Amino acid sequence: MSRAFCQVDVFTAVPYHGNPLAVVLDGEGLGTEEMQRFAHWTNLSETTFVLPPVDPAADYRVRIFTGSAELPFAGHPTLGTCHAWLAAGGKPKTPGEVVQECGAGLVRVRETGGGLAFAAPPLTRSGPVEESLAGHAADLLGVGRDEIVAAEWADNGPGWIAVLLRDAEAVLALKPGRVDHFIGVVGPYPPGSPLAVEVRAFFPFEGGMAEDPVSGSLHAAIAQWLLRTGRARAPYVGGQGTVLGRAGRVHVSTDDAGDIWVGGATVTCISGQVEL
Repeated sequence: MSRAFCQVDVFTAVPYHGNPLAVVLDGEGLGTEEMQRFAHWTNLSETTFVLPPVDPAADYRVRIFTGSAELPFAGHPTLGTCHAWLAAGGKPKTPGEVVQECGAGLVRVRETGGGLAFAAPPLTRSGPVEESLAGHAADLLGVGRDEIVAAEWADNGPGWIAVLLRDAEAVLALKPGRVDHFIGVVGPYPPGSPLAVEVRAFFPFEGGMAEDPVSGSLHAAIAQWLLRTGRARAPYVGGQGTVLGRAGRVHVSTDDAGDIWVGGATVTCISGQVEL
């Protein structure tokens, strides 16, 4: 059966500089095994399938798959799917704000001057990590324990451990080997720089390590940590993917209600039909 399909690049206004996402715009009738098989075949970090909502408050429902598992929530798939849904003619119930239903519940997405932005979901775990785990993270990253300024749980689904280094230069210099945790690393740029922070995201993959080009969920989690502790002030722009030859740009802002919004540009690179 032919189904509408597109591949988009998220957190960039320039094609092929962000994080790609495959979107099947009509996932009705597909089972979990079929979705997982296709996600594995795309060989991308995530593939999403758009479905009719179950919750009447939602505009659409999405299922998010990596090459090996389904995720309850992820940032760049949320923005990329919303972009694809709107481009395909989707009309939100409330003008200017889309409500996405996913495994983590309802997620608000709004249109901004710099693209789409999602409201950061609350952390399921926060606070300092155990000292033994901070030392282990240092070993995995190939740095001394004294080079880690702070380490906290910043878990909004994947189980991120957030590690703060002294500066962006230290983040860019990392050359980790095998990792056995989801580790997000952040370091500040000098005051007055176009970017406030540089972020890198490492996770276990086939007994080794993989690096995510641009992770919206990690930026959302780190933003809550940095803003709460006064280490950053919104609005700010974070960079990611530099070491991988990308130029991801993640915009973080807050509103009057205190919600944190994480967003960026998205561009469509491929559109057509896929047999599923």
